Amino acid sequence: MMRLRGFLSELLRYPSAIVGGLVVFLLIAVAIYTLIKIPYREAIRLWRGGEEVWYQNPKYAPPAWLNLFSAKKQPVSFAVNSADGEMEKVITPIDQTLSTIELKYSFDFVYDEFPQDLILYFRSKFNEKSPFVSISWVTPDERSIRIADFGVSRSQTFRFSQDQKLQKRLKTEAVIPALFRAPDAEDPRPLKGTYQLLITATTFEPDTDLDAEFVLHGKLYGLAGTDQYRRDLSLALLWGTPVALAFGLLAALGTSLLTMVIAAVGTWYSGIVDELIQRITEINLVLPFLAILIMVGTFYSRSIWVILGVTILLSIFSGSIKTYRAIFLQLRESPYIEAARAYGASNARIILVYLIPRMIPLLIPSLVSSVPSYVFLEASLAVLGLGDPVLPTWGKVIESAFTDGALYRGLYYWVLEPAALLMVTGLGFAMLGFALDRIFNPRLRDIS
Repeated sequence: MMRLRGFLSELLRYPSAIVGGLVVFLLIAVAIYTLIKIPYREAIRLWRGGEEVWYQNPKYAPPAWLNLFSAKKQPVSFAVNSADGEMEKVITPIDQTLSTIELKYSFDFVYDEFPQDLILYFRSKFNEKSPFVSISWVTPDERSIRIADFGVSRSQTFRFSQDQKLQKRLKTEAVIPALFRAPDAEDPRPLKGTYQLLITATTFEPDTDLDAEFVLHGKLYGLAGTDQYRRDLSLALLWGTPVALAFGLLAALGTSLLTMVIAAVGTWYSGIVDELIQRITEINLVLPFLAILIMVGTFYSRSIWVILGVTILLSIFSGSIKTYRAIFLQLRESPYIEAARAYGASNARIILVYLIPRMIPLLIPSLVSSVPSYVFLEASLAVLGLGDPVLPTWGKVIESAFTDGALYRGLYYWVLEPAALLMVTGLGFAMLGFALDRIFNPRLRDIS
């Protein structure tokens, strides 16, 4: 316990360790929150669901917080459902069979641009006679615009912008601007104020019910925006955190430990064992690492577990084996090793108890510092189209952005958000690893 306190007090002397540790802690906290809040199966269902899952979201919508940095405010998307009590609902019986259902929703519109579309999703329950609905739109200047009148099926969608009767009634194909702009106004901007949607349904059977979901597709959405499939990018940004950390930590840990053990075994047994390990290492050093991973992803499997296994396998016999070997050669001749051999310690005990633990101070900083390289590797393969076909990750977001021409469309958020997370992850682990290196290597302590 005293040694742990001394290590923590030494670590807190370095600002880079504090910042890096805080970043790593936040990443781990986000990863844990994501796994609890959005389980794996639910994340896959949402990410692969398409427009039937994300119908409430507009396409290509930047994040809503952009309004904080813009003088011209753009409309933010929202959705309300009468079944959830988000709209005012009043049922008035007329006689034993007839009744009326009134749905009302008011909202403040304070933006400088028009929304993309207005949509109503109706859900009704009846036996034979369907309800008949009348839809009205009340503007801030108290104008009432008749939108539509029709019989509603059990499940029906009404899009304001695509209704031809409404276009004829408003005498324009630009339905949305006509609903938000004052008549004969020269100002092309929308009229600000409180708008009201009124839905009056007449039912012809007892126990008939009707609910409606009102969706306003604005030009901004959520904390991270949306893509071409209306998917909320915050899902991929959140789930990319545990995927990136798991891949980076497992690859770094597996590579570092196996490399050290193999180097210790070769050094201790020497002879043909050491020669074989050194020849395999020299051959592996000239192999095209990324090219092999691309071939595996193209011709065999793009599963993240397969890529992780191949990454560890190709990284074990790296140049670190020669570094560890040089240190183990010195340790092998140490007096405490001679003493262990004298009292009959087995080869396995000497390797696992006396040789390898002496390398832990060198292992920890290099392990932490190597995590970002594997995180970037996974993202790079995903950008090349070789990422896991199921998991939503940071690299997949960047890949889909380039595939759909996000930069040409000016949708920079689509690329910058996952790229920023990658840079923050790399910076956090690099700063923490550099501080650990200065603590475990006394010769670096005076470096500022």
